[in-house]
Amino acid sequence: MKKTILLEWLKIAAGLLVFSFGVHLTIYANIGLAPWDCLGMGIARHTPFNYGISMTIMAVTILFIDILLKERIGFGTIIDALLTGNFVQMFNSLNPFPENQNVWFGIGIMIVGFVFMALGMWIYMSAQQCCGPRDSLLVGLGKRMPKIPIGIVEVMLWAVVLLAGYLLGGPVGIGTLISTFGAGLVMQLVYSLIRFEPRNLHHRDVFAVLKQLK
Repeated sequence: MKKTILLEWLKIAAGLLVFSFGVHLTIYANIGLAPWDCLGMGIARHTPFNYGISMTIMAVTILFIDILLKERIGFGTIIDALLTGNFVQMFNSLNPFPENQNVWFGIGIMIVGFVFMALGMWIYMSAQQCCGPRDSLLVGLGKRMPKIPIGIVEVMLWAVVLLAGYLLGGPVGIGTLISTFGAGLVMQLVYSLIRFEPRNLHHRDVFAVLKQLK
């Protein structure tokens, strides 16, 4: 059992690496960022931290909020909080290409990024050790606003995050609009092609996994 769980943790890390490469592509596209990435870049502009550290600090902060909201926290949630921002920063630092200046090329790169993000999520979610801090936050907020559709709650959350990112100087553009509406559509298409249904997964929280380790 310990070997199985260790392999699952490696699977989560591998999935986050693929997901982070996708996020890196959406940043390289240079046409505006998704709300959370916009906020991360905004924070980086006003602190000594780079994007990766800023995103990690933000993810850990959200993780504590999730705990306060009494949401299920899995090792996948913790690993996501600690690794994703730093993986994206690694790809940003290693990218040998000059900054993109073509909008249409940027749109194409962003869509490819969405595909990698969807594949990365498929890999790490299939380990069934809960999802990332931001997803848990959305669920927690949704439970506290039961009369509001979860999609509207998500839009409200994104609006607040995007406003904060914009005020801090994060990049906003056509890519922000494409990310807000296009990422989910690409994810659904990818999952349909590989026949993956996230709602069929049975996630285990930290306590359940620790019990298995014993």
